[in-house]
Amino acid sequence: MNKAELIEALANATNTTKSSNEEMLNAFTATVTKHIKKEEIRLVGFGTFKAVKRKARTGRNPQTGRAINIPARRVPVWRPGKELKEKIK
Repeated sequence: MNKAELIEALANATNTTKSSNEEMLNAFTATVTKHIKKEEIRLVGFGTFKAVKRKARTGRNPQTGRAINIPARRVPVWRPGKELKEKIK
């Protein structure tokens, strides 16, 4: 499912317009992007969005096999909630 299909599914589920659902989805993603830098965002039953720090490490160039240094960085992570895990089983 892509973004357009998600917006259409939300519009059908809530009996609202696609444009209003697109605005809401864009606002949601913008808010998560803005706040994930400072804090974790928990949606009980659905999941948790947070930024984690990855350590610097040594990797390999797959074409040459040569060792390269990969610097430390922060990356976004999402962990599904317990209820969502149970519904997918």
